[in-house]
Amino acid sequence: MTASALARAMPSAHGRDALDDGEQSVSFDELAALVEAEGDWLAAGGERFALLADNGLGWAIADLALHARQLPCVPLPGYFTAGQMLHALDDAGIDCVVTDEPQRCRELLRGWRAAGLSGRSGLAMYHRQLDAASRRPLPPGTAKVTYTSGSTGRPKGVCLATTQIDEVARSLAAATASLGIERHLCLLPLATLLENIAGIHAPLLAGATCVLPPARVTGMDYSGPDVSRLLACIATARAESLVLVPELLRLLVNAAERGWRVPRSLRFVAVGGATVSIELLERADAVGLPVFEGYGLSECASVVCLNTPEARRRGSVGRPLPHAGVRVADGGEVLVSGVTMLGYLGDAPRRPGDEWATGDLGEIDADGYLYVRGRLRNVFISSLGRNVAPEWVEREIAQQPGIRQVMVHGEARPYAVALVNVAEGLDDDGIDRSIAMANDRLPDYARVRRWVRAPEPFSFENGLLTANGRLRRGDILQRHGALLGALYGDTIDS
Repeated sequence: MTASALARAMPSAHGRDALDDGEQSVSFDELAALVEAEGDWLAAGGERFALLADNGLGWAIADLALHARQLPCVPLPGYFTAGQMLHALDDAGIDCVVTDEPQRCRELLRGWRAAGLSGRSGLAMYHRQLDAASRRPLPPGTAKVTYTSGSTGRPKGVCLATTQIDEVARSLAAATASLGIERHLCLLPLATLLENIAGIHAPLLAGATCVLPPARVTGMDYSGPDVSRLLACIATARAESLVLVPELLRLLVNAAERGWRVPRSLRFVAVGGATVSIELLERADAVGLPVFEGYGLSECASVVCLNTPEARRRGSVGRPLPHAGVRVADGGEVLVSGVTMLGYLGDAPRRPGDEWATGDLGEIDADGYLYVRGRLRNVFISSLGRNVAPEWVEREIAQQPGIRQVMVHGEARPYAVALVNVAEGLDDDGIDRSIAMANDRLPDYARVRRWVRAPEPFSFENGLLTANGRLRRGDILQRHGALLGALYGDTIDS
């Protein structure tokens, strides 16, 4: 989308702020010219870009300018280690980094040179000379390469075109149009593809203000949010919509149950990134949080399905948005067509729109709502030959009173066992009752027969959760597998 197209897409927002980070704001009337000027500066500096910055006007202006010029951009998540960042820069052949962390870049980018400061975004540029022949080719049309932390230290880059991002943004704007949302608060890092599209591109197309406070205001931190700051930010921002991962939703629900008043302004809280228990959704309804579960993945330019006020079915991830086609293969795998990636960086390009095998297991009901049951690669096969998706069992257990986190295991074993984290004060009898209630909803072969308390919570900080809240199963098994083995009578080496 060019800057002029951006202006034409928002005719009804005259006089309204487009971007506001609490310290500075930019109106819709000013935005197109600002993006155009930023694009001139960036285009003169290099060919492929990485964006390393906190949430704020700077991030948004640079992202929109790169998007408008169709200049390849790699958003760098702040939680990446130095090794992961350097891998992404080299893997994608980046010659320019724009950042609000010059000190970090001076320490990290040995051999790069300072190449100026933008008068619009306020971001600094660092440049290195690269031999074009040494760069990996990008699939034709690539404008964004998004890396996720994944389960390894060397993530793969997902290549997307501007047209694909625009198409998903249009779908999201249309899906929420009936709500008339005028203020979206970005809490997740803008380097996250979901917040990038749902928090900037879609709201701007709808003529809404993108509220972009930095982490020191939101309290967002990868080692754990500052809940008091988070709650205060949601209230003072007059937020009408939010995007959350399940753990953030849990924090808000807990706070509301303890007396925090859900702002009346909130109309739409989208939650995704990992499985959400029905119990948590019911608690959210009870305290007045308007929560709508969705589903997506980077390879499909983020959001694929979404519950909306007009079409909501609790426990599902919603119906496919207009840009996406979804079906379930005979083996239960969810397949998505429509908007799908150009390819992984370094792999052979693929034809955009071709069906993508997601690796997720799911079902579609008679009314077109998708239910995601787990990951195909996580399915374990019991010693009795039964296939079990652990996320299915974990979701049932996590809905029960007092259960906070659970990991189910049973590969090549006669029955399933569980590692659990529970609420303070829940005794062993209480855990037994909760698991028994979950087992009543499961077939015999999937029932958990034995359990053990986890020695520690599963968190991003200790490496047992991904940044969006998924279990790092291999790491949990490596660290605590002996406890699970003992449930089968295995000897724990002293």
